[in-house]
Amino acid sequence: MRERREEWPTLSKSKRESVGHPKAFFGIKGRPPALTMGDVRRFPRGKQVASYLGLIPREYSSGGHQRLGSISKQGNTFLRMLLVEAAQIAVRYDPGFRNEYLHRCHTKAKGVAKVAAARKLAIRLYWMLRTNTGYPEVVRL
Repeated sequence: MRERREEWPTLSKSKRESVGHPKAFFGIKGRPPALTMGDVRRFPRGKQVASYLGLIPREYSSGGHQRLGSISKQGNTFLRMLLVEAAQIAVRYDPGFRNEYLHRCHTKAKGVAKVAAARKLAIRLYWMLRTNTGYPEVVRL
């Protein structure tokens, strides 16, 4: 296990300090999501990060008819699970998240609302790492 940790990409100390890289991002402890995603500059948009993590729906389209299914489940299963749990914590403490989550719960199942919150949280994390800003500044944008 020791040798494997040395292979993981690391963030420089200046980048960790400038981002305000937390030891726990809404409950995600240990190996940060940034290490799993690698260099975030390879993703031009947040939508591609959500696709990389498997947080977007499958699409079955034919003849101009678009059908969206369950999430694609591509990418790191453990990170996706951590993001869903972190989204549940964010729903408790972030009023904007809570409003969107409750609004979505009125029309969809709670599981769908949780995954939607996890997708939004993943995109916020992506912008935190891409712009080197902390979470409060990303929320204000």
